[in-house]
Amino acid sequence: MSIFIIAEIGINHNGDLDIAKKLIDVAVDAGADAVKFQKRDLDLVYTQEMLNSPRESPWGTTQREQKQGLEFDAEDYAEIKKYCQAKGIEWFASAWDLNSQKFLQQFDCKYNKVASAMIVYQDLLRLIASEGRHTFISTGMSTEQDIERAVDIFRAADCPFELMHCISTYPMKDEDANLACISTLRNRFNCNVGYSGHEAGLAVSYGAAAMGASSLERHITLGRTMYGSDQAASIEPNGFRSLIGGVRKIEQAIGDGKIGYMESEVPIAKKLREHLDWDENSAS
Repeated sequence: MSIFIIAEIGINHNGDLDIAKKLIDVAVDAGADAVKFQKRDLDLVYTQEMLNSPRESPWGTTQREQKQGLEFDAEDYAEIKKYCQAKGIEWFASAWDLNSQKFLQQFDCKYNKVASAMIVYQDLLRLIASEGRHTFISTGMSTEQDIERAVDIFRAADCPFELMHCISTYPMKDEDANLACISTLRNRFNCNVGYSGHEAGLAVSYGAAAMGASSLERHITLGRTMYGSDQAASIEPNGFRSLIGGVRKIEQAIGDGKIGYMESEVPIAKKLREHLDWDENSAS
């Protein structure tokens, strides 16, 4: 089964549909399977005190103005749906509250996503699981008990899912990746396990692919120096193309694990073992 590659646009569109479309184009050109966004109801996710606090941004001088500037509305998402359909790529979004998940239902996306921060929000998990869509569940900032509760909710609802090993630092240090957790989670919960990465480079993601990750999610950007908190932990277009090209080569290179020589090795073996009177039929 091919690794499912998700281009995480998140909020790197900076509230601009043209930028969002350019990022979708990047994902399509690179060969990603889907793009993902984020959706929040600000008054449910943040306190009024926080929203009213000062923050300079292109949209104003408060946290509310900054965060509102990053949110797409129903008309925007309808355009995103139309654009993705025309480009032949799936899209979906991670909701950070119940209202946002209900909002997303109108677009009938094929997939759902539980962000690492939301894996402990059991009411949200139950709502997502009730939809029965294949769901990617990120495990950053989580204990084994947190993950077990989430898995139990999705299994009780008979909702298909896979976990995504994740370390929630932005950008993540390579030495913090702990990719061995991919195998640990797979064995512990008997399910597919992907990888959601926030590192600056590509090597760790290649490692996740080689370790059998079922899915791979990386943030993409038009430029890491653009405005936004996630841009520095994102991959630019050329890097994303390189990532997907490398992952597909790794998939081919993994093979079936069967021991024995390849047919293409036979003439080489005959030549190099000629002095031993060796042939493939007598080999043991």
